[in-house]
Amino acid sequence: MFWRELPDGVAVAVKVQAKSRRPGLQGAVPCADGERLRIGVTTAAEGGRANRAACAALAGALGLAPSAVRLALGATSREKTLHVAGDPASLGRKLTAL
Repeated sequence: MFWRELPDGVAVAVKVQAKSRRPGLQGAVPCADGERLRIGVTTAAEGGRANRAACAALAGALGLAPSAVRLALGATSREKTLHVAGDPASLGRKLTAL
């Protein structure tokens, strides 16, 4: 599973593909440290633009405001952890449906 519950939301393990030809959520992929959600973004990984685009893509897929998703770990890595604020049970159901 690429997400885990936290007291104030969920942590989502993602793999971001910058300058992707197929933007958006692309499903779960296996990685060395477990499963991650692949997110393709059209922006380059310069100045944090790809990070912001990944947060916005996840927020849009979950039907949340962009401010509900923030980068928790991995600012300069392709493999990141995003924090999604909200009710963990509700968010878990939405993430499972992706």
